[in-house]
Amino acid sequence: MSKIFVVVPTYNERGNLKPLVEEIFGLKINGLSVLVVDDNSPDDTGQLADELSQKYPLQVLHRAEKQGLGKAYVEAFKDILSVENPPDYIIQMDADFSHDPKIIPKMLEEIKDHDLVLGSRYVPGGKIENWDLARRLISRFGNFYARLILGLPYRDLTGGFKCFRHEVLENINLDSLSSVGYCFQIETTLRAHRRGYKIRETPITFVERKTGVSKFNPSIISEAFWQVFLMRWRR
Repeated sequence: MSKIFVVVPTYNERGNLKPLVEEIFGLKINGLSVLVVDDNSPDDTGQLADELSQKYPLQVLHRAEKQGLGKAYVEAFKDILSVENPPDYIIQMDADFSHDPKIIPKMLEEIKDHDLVLGSRYVPGGKIENWDLARRLISRFGNFYARLILGLPYRDLTGGFKCFRHEVLENINLDSLSSVGYCFQIETTLRAHRRGYKIRETPITFVERKTGVSKFNPSIISEAFWQVFLMRWRR
């Protein structure tokens, strides 16, 4: 039986966390656990996660403050990989239901023949719901720019719904990742590609959050522009 961890970073996601956890475990996937990484949410998301851990195979990594999505994932991945028998597969996803948990079984099926599966909005069958035109154009341009500068073939480099074999995360040098925000998604895929891992994009429907406040802001755009440029030469 495969061992699987789903990593969910949270910051003020109290309204989403409980139904998300219920839906994930409602899939009845053997060997699946959840790791919630909470950045000291003012709305007590971390406390709710602790309560949920009494009912489900769920662990909570409490961080003292909000330091960016990339750092949250790196700390979570290192924590998971530090055990004697690390999980076979590690899935990362958002806490706000923009990523549908029902896609998890499909990812786990496809990872059997690949090293990294990317949930993609921009391959046939993928789509986005409830975004305005400006947000769509920014996302499209960001992915085009990253593909062009980095020479990557993947259509959706900025998505955050992924499934890794643990060997990939062990071999991309997590300590040297430089991205703090959403550019982290591009950097991890780039590292895996450069190391020759087999990567597949699978279509997903991305739905804008219904509860809480989006973390997207202009600083994310700024970081992506210069970080992608630097990544081209960084190894």
